[in-house]
Parts: sequence; C-alpha cells; structure tokens
Amino acid sequence: MLDIYHFSYGWITPVLAYFMSVTGCLLGLQCAARGRNAVEGRVGWLIGAAIAIGGTGIWVMHFIAMLGFSIRGTEIRFDVPLTLFSAITAMVVVGIGLFMVNKPQPTLRSLLAGGTIAGLGVGTMHYSGMHAMRSTATVGYDPTIVALSIVIAVVASIVALWFTLRVKGFLATVGAALIMGVAVCGMHYTGMAAMHAHTDHHAPPPTGAGAMDLLAPLIGVSSVITMLVLVSVSLTEIENEEALPRMWLTSRHRPQPRRAEPAPPIPPRGEEIEYRTEELAYDGAGSWPRRVID
Repeated sequence: MLDIYHFSYGWITPVLAYFMSVTGCLLGLQCAARGRNAVEGRVGWLIGAAIAIGGTGIWVMHFIAMLGFSIRGTEIRFDVPLTLFSAITAMVVVGIGLFMVNKPQPTLRSLLAGGTIAGLGVGTMHYSGMHAMRSTATVGYDPTIVALSIVIAVVASIVALWFTLRVKGFLATVGAALIMGVAVCGMHYTGMAAMHAHTDHHAPPPTGAGAMDLLAPLIGVSSVITMLVLVSVSLTEIENEEALPRMWLTSRHRPQPRRAEPAPPIPPRGEEIEYRTEELAYDGAGSWPRRVID
C-alpha cells in the first residue's frame, strides 16, 4: 500500500479550502435571502445562490484541498471533461434543492427531499472528481467510510437548505456560513479518508492536465469573482427581511383561506320592504318618555 498525503503543503490548503467554502456559502446565503421574498428576480437570485454554494462553497473547496493531495511515488493528473462535469453537478444539485424548498409555503417534506437530492449530488460530485484523477497507482475505497461521507453530505445539505429559509441578519448569516464550511470540509476529508492506493506496475503514464495547469487558473478566477460578487451583493438591500416563511409538515397541513360569508339576499324588485322607525314622546314637562313605533 502506498502512502497518501492530504497536506503536502502543510495547513495552507485546508485553511484556504475552508475559507473559500465559507465565502461561497456566505454569498449563497445572501443571494437566497434576497430571492426568498423578492417580488421580482427570484429565479436569478436562487441561480446565483446555487452557483455560489455549489461552485465556490463545494467544488472550489474540494479542488483547493486536492492541490495538497499526493500519492508517494506517483504522478497525478486530471481528466478535464470529468473535472468540469463534477463542477456542473455540484451547482445543478444545489440548485434543485434550493428551488424545491424556497417557495412561499415550504414544507418539511420538500426540505428533506431537496436536502437528500442535494446531498447525494454532492457525493456524486466528490467521487466523480476523484475519478477524474489519473495516476500510476490503483485506487480503492472503504465502503463504510464512503457511506459515512454520503450521510454527512445529506445531513449537511438539509441543514444548509434550512439555513436558506430561516437565517436573517448579517451575523447569523456569517455563523451559518461558518457551520456550512465545516460540514463541507468534513465531508471532503471523510471521503478522502476512505481512499487507499496500491502500486500498479503495468499502468500506463497518466494523461490529462496537471493540477497547477488546470486547477490553479479555475480556482483563482472563481475565487476573485466570488469575492467581488460578495461585496456587490452585500451592498444591496433584502426585501421583507423580517418576513420568514413558516414551514409546514406537508402541503395538507397548510391553513386554508377562510371563505367569505355570503351576503344577505337582495329582495326582488317590486317587493315592498317594511321599514319601522322608533322615537321617544313626552306627554308633558317632567314626565317619563315613552317609545312610539311607527
């Protein structure tokens, strides 16, 4: 079995990966908060949230951490199409989850379903990104730890989608982003712990792009764009920030609108309507009044 190193550059890659994950999640939460009660532009805000969380918060974090990954005695390269596929997968599945839960009357069922889909998609992103890695070693995975990483991804996705519905205020949003960053990094390094490598003497030289040739430009451009957009979005106002949607168990538990009581029937034309008037009459000075009905 070959030695695997996850921190070839020390703590630089995990700290930078966590920072970018928090930054992407913070931008995504801010976009989701603006799309939550937006009268116009809701779809655009949610798409932006999906790109920020799935693209920067998850995918960029994953491959920054991969910059510090190495297998002793082997060369590592990456399949470009499969690497880009993993990025698209992360953004699409996060978008599906966001659109499932961010609606005027969200339900617990939609939250669990959306979080499960997003979590399974994040797991797919992680392991497709790992499959994009090419080396002269034979790579295998421990099924138990792989299953644990998927469970972490699903739970983290459910919590993240709940944050997009309930978190308001800048400090609370930063706190939620910090928690999401821990969950994303935890899922990544749990999945990496499932990996083991063995020497393959008959393996051909790996093909594809080198880590610095492919990942560094993508990560650099994505990071700069994310930071600029975060500053820009933070300067905009949130519509109806105090109006948080109430979550119901299912759509059947939503309160039904009260029906208006029917107005009294209007009598047909020509029908006589009897009117009665009342007045007070006095028989003399100092006497008690008596009621007269006409």
